[in-house]
Amino acid sequence: MAEEGWIEAKPRDDRLGGGELAYIAGGQWLISAAPELDRQLHALEHAPAAAGRQRVRIDCGPLEALDTVGAWLILRLKAALARRGAEVSLDNLAARFAPLLDQVEKYHPDPAKQRRHLPGLIDLLATLGAWAVAHVRDAGAGFGFLGEVTLAACRVIAHPRRLRPIAFLSQMQHTGPAALPIVGLLSFLVGVVFAYQGAVQLRQFGAEIFTVNLLGIAFVRELGVLLSAIIIAGRSGSAFTAEIGTMQVNEEIDAMITIGLDPVEVLVLPRVGALIVTLPLMTFFANFMGLLGGAAICDLALHIPLPLFLSQLNSAITARMFWLGILKAPFFAAVIALVGCREGLRVSRSAESVGRQTTLSVVESIFLVIVLDAAFSIIFAQFNL
Repeated sequence: MAEEGWIEAKPRDDRLGGGELAYIAGGQWLISAAPELDRQLHALEHAPAAAGRQRVRIDCGPLEALDTVGAWLILRLKAALARRGAEVSLDNLAARFAPLLDQVEKYHPDPAKQRRHLPGLIDLLATLGAWAVAHVRDAGAGFGFLGEVTLAACRVIAHPRRLRPIAFLSQMQHTGPAALPIVGLLSFLVGVVFAYQGAVQLRQFGAEIFTVNLLGIAFVRELGVLLSAIIIAGRSGSAFTAEIGTMQVNEEIDAMITIGLDPVEVLVLPRVGALIVTLPLMTFFANFMGLLGGAAICDLALHIPLPLFLSQLNSAITARMFWLGILKAPFFAAVIALVGCREGLRVSRSAESVGRQTTLSVVESIFLVIVLDAAFSIIFAQFNL
């Protein structure tokens, strides 16, 4: 019967600065012997004989059999002794055991080396650098995807038969009329809140009537298009990612490529085109509902009747303000649709990836919409618009 695994310590001449200690490992170091070996190793690691040794030898000559657990126990002993300042060596290791020890050491590193410390300046700079490089590469990939979509759009324009009107109209239905209730309700409520809070402040100066000016300019230039874009990003942008991502998981996109169809042309262009058409219309509807909510609160709480509200609104806003707000909508729509479709195409073969990319799509879309809105504000200010 084969001998169970064992280990024993044999101190050598102590005359040379701490001396040398030899651990002799023999028998079968297998998972079945792991509990007993673990007990012996803990006793040896903390034994007085191991203290102060400068050199420790682990003699593996008598080893008869070794599995992954046994290899890990040997490496754990080696690491524990090294942490105590000893110079540790593995001696007489059979050639057939060496590859196993190498693999275990590679994939089960010393936990002490993995211990996290507060990062120093160099670590912090390295982390920031890696973050910056990753985002620059991601931005480059995003511009590359924009180029692909632009080329696909040029092909469709050059060959109108490639256009898919049914898919285009279906996406218009999903991103336009189906989204009217939520866009209208939220815009109405924001209009109510905005008008009421503005009136509270303006009442201190006896200028409640200018609540109409504040509401009209804010909604027509900024709030209408921004609210619509954020709602559509959370509703339609996430839907684009989830739909295309699910197709990616089910390998439908691979099948599409196999039969010679371009996923950008079939899946992305109808969604981008539909959103570019519908978001300006949604912005107009959001402006109307926001002003309607403001008019309701002005009539009920501020005693500004509807004819006076409309007269003041007409003097406050101009056609140029209205069109400046509408002008932003196609750009916001393109950003939302491109981000949603791109993240859907980046989904890997797992359901977890669909959820992760859908969340990322919404966050990226809203962030880019706000950044783009800030850029428009700066450009309009430079041109006194």
